[in-house]
Amino acid sequence: MKKIWNEFKAFAFKGNVVDLAVGMIIGSSFTAIVNSLVNSVVMPLFSLITQKNNYEEMKWMIGATEIPYGLFLQAVINFAAIAVCLFFIVKVINKLNSLARKEEKKEEVKEPARLCPFCKSEIHKEATRCPHCTSELK
Repeated sequence: MKKIWNEFKAFAFKGNVVDLAVGMIIGSSFTAIVNSLVNSVVMPLFSLITQKNNYEEMKWMIGATEIPYGLFLQAVINFAAIAVCLFFIVKVINKLNSLARKEEKKEEVKEPARLCPFCKSEIHKEATRCPHCTSELK
């Protein structure tokens, strides 16, 4: 039993599993944000265009059978609105990331290097020993 418990701990607390769990939690929270944006902002604006607030009432009656096509229409509209919102959110995030990378490159200052007189490998200017051939440097 102890062996199984140890195997489970090794599996459950491996970096990949924990990273996946954190990603799922953040994804759920992000889903709530996007759904709120769509339901609170986008759909009311869309209802101004379509003059419909409740798509659930849209139904076809074929004999005694009711076909609620409004629910399907609502799902398609929600999907499209969420996809458009996510597109723009990801576009903004990518732009911010590229700006941050450009700033990092500007701040990145490469230390001047010198060559080891023995093995001719590039070493740091303040090194007292070559990390490649271990020769003492002057």
